[in-house]
Amino acid sequence: MSTCCLLAVAVVVGVAYIFRHIVVKGKRCTSEAKLHGKTVIVTGSNTGIGKTTAIDLAKRGARVILACRSRQRGEAALAEVKRESNSNRVVFMQLDLGSLKSVRSFADTFLKSEPRLDILINNAGIYMQGRTEDGLGMMFGVNHIGHFLLTNLLLERLKQCGPSRVVNVSSLGHNFGKIDFDSLNTHKALGLGTSFWEVFQTYCDSKLCNVLFTHELAKILQGSKVTCYSLHPGAINTELARNTSSVLQLCLKPLTTYFFKNTVQGCQTTLHCALQEGLEPFSGRYFSNCTVREVYDKAKDDAAAKKLWELSERLCGLA
Repeated sequence: MSTCCLLAVAVVVGVAYIFRHIVVKGKRCTSEAKLHGKTVIVTGSNTGIGKTTAIDLAKRGARVILACRSRQRGEAALAEVKRESNSNRVVFMQLDLGSLKSVRSFADTFLKSEPRLDILINNAGIYMQGRTEDGLGMMFGVNHIGHFLLTNLLLERLKQCGPSRVVNVSSLGHNFGKIDFDSLNTHKALGLGTSFWEVFQTYCDSKLCNVLFTHELAKILQGSKVTCYSLHPGAINTELARNTSSVLQLCLKPLTTYFFKNTVQGCQTTLHCALQEGLEPFSGRYFSNCTVREVYDKAKDDAAAKKLWELSERLCGLA
């Protein structure tokens, strides 16, 4: 092999190494906050960054509620979180965000059995088309409406326990999103297409909903001791794409293994938003890599955020 070829290979390897160890790993949450006497809900905490987030919070002494759809997977995660955190203050409670009935039942059970709620982490997400049992588009229903209803049902408890926080896990994909209110009013879905790009677009649309929801929620919470934040956790090697084709998953595996964060790296911005001292002035803002970021105008559009809020209220029966 010629010297030039060897040099080129060395440069590529070097750049890949630097990218992985500086860009991919990213910043870490530096808060040393202890959470003894505090209660936290983490949705979708049976897998991925949700489970890793729950382990970290349990290690800090919090009472952690694992809010998961699957009882079997939730109870398996419960055992793992207890073991990894060396804490028995971890509880599994069943929550199907694709069912408004389930969300209401979860909130009712929680409010009757748990006297505190200090941090609500809306982490769960899904990447697939379809319909919820209420007839909503699957990603709109699970990624946005389920969390919207859950948050609203628990707001009074959060206010009673303030200072408290709501953390909404969004995605960089929100930059590519749009809110088609005509489609929402007609079909109760952000999009109906099933091609790769159409499904990806719908996912991005749902993540834009997360950011707009946070933007409007911060306004509603003004004057209370509750603050809220949305975030991009990074590109993470998790099970989010488990509902895509096996061929696509196989093709992506080398890429995701090397260039995507692991779950410990991927939960750091969630932890930052949940724990870092002094974030109150940034309520309603969007974070990435443990840093507050500016967003495009569409992600802080007052009129769109209010319209989405009012539509969401109607669709989940709060209006």
